[in-house]
Amino acid sequence: MLLPKYLVSPVALGAVLWFCCLSAWARTINESNQLARQEIQRTMKELRIPGLQIAVVKDGKIVLSESYGMANVENRVPATRSTLFPINSATKAFTGVAMMQLLEAGRVELDAPVSRYLDGLPEAWRTVRIRQLLGHTSGLPDILDQKGLIGGGNEQDAWNAVKKLPLEAAPGERFAYNQTNYGLLAQIIVKLEKVPYEQFVAQRQFAPANMPLSTFGDSYDLVPNAATIYSHSPRGTLAKNDANRMSRWIYDMPYSLWAGGGIQTTADEVANWLIALSNGKLISDANVKKMWTPEKLTSGADGDWGRGWPVLQSTPTRQVAGIGGARAAFIVYPDEGLAVVVLTNLAGANPQRFVPQIAKIYQAK
Repeated sequence: MLLPKYLVSPVALGAVLWFCCLSAWARTINESNQLARQEIQRTMKELRIPGLQIAVVKDGKIVLSESYGMANVENRVPATRSTLFPINSATKAFTGVAMMQLLEAGRVELDAPVSRYLDGLPEAWRTVRIRQLLGHTSGLPDILDQKGLIGGGNEQDAWNAVKKLPLEAAPGERFAYNQTNYGLLAQIIVKLEKVPYEQFVAQRQFAPANMPLSTFGDSYDLVPNAATIYSHSPRGTLAKNDANRMSRWIYDMPYSLWAGGGIQTTADEVANWLIALSNGKLISDANVKKMWTPEKLTSGADGDWGRGWPVLQSTPTRQVAGIGGARAAFIVYPDEGLAVVVLTNLAGANPQRFVPQIAKIYQAK
């Protein structure tokens, strides 16, 4: 029943319309959240993921934040929103932001050669550009192989060994992912700022982005409230059903390589960080855009990464990501105001493969 025109003020009518629109939006978000919950639970069952956190950011707000399963299976410790999960190589996105912060402060030039900031480098390394380290187009040899640190000794032995190896490609010639790049970036941060890498990130990113729980470490570090990591990979034993057994997955992240894979955090705190990144709290919007632009090869073609971030898609809409350890991923859809964070404690879960299915639920809203 319509009220007489003179009984409805413009202000009241506006308030009613605003409330109706808000309610419709909320209902749609609630429906999307329910579909996302169903998708996550189905995927966890299918992939046998012990524990998981998810956070969805839409238009600068966290619209879904939940945890499922077990942080520690054998002791029946549930995963909660405060459980810490390692994000491994997704840490490189934080290092990318750190370098952009140094750029804004006039402390570093991304087109400068690494030899401007670090001494004692092999001759062949000296012309590599900072942006080539960030985009994995340096051509440098990798300090890690399938067994871990090369050189057969400690971290210093590995650095001595890698510096004796020839370049794998001319700088800028091709994309080739490796850990040497980010070890050097950490050294640059330490030299310029006179503080440990992890302290710089904590002060300049964790603190302003509201990430009080986030820290650094690996399986050997005593990190309170950290999830235990598992695997379904066969161990090659004579045990019955070896291929189907769940066992602990021990991972080693050397201190000098923390810039490439050392962060332990929560989905909520990664979401807070992404929000801070989108609203200019960490670096300018212009530099965020530059950071998410693929590094050019000498051929003129796009590399696979921007400055610390895998660039999954540049057109028609952008998609950038942080992906780590085959168990953690966040994908950002900047042109749609959307980001999805999924952290798990299963090596081999590869959430970057199913995050897009969750994103589609919110893109269709």
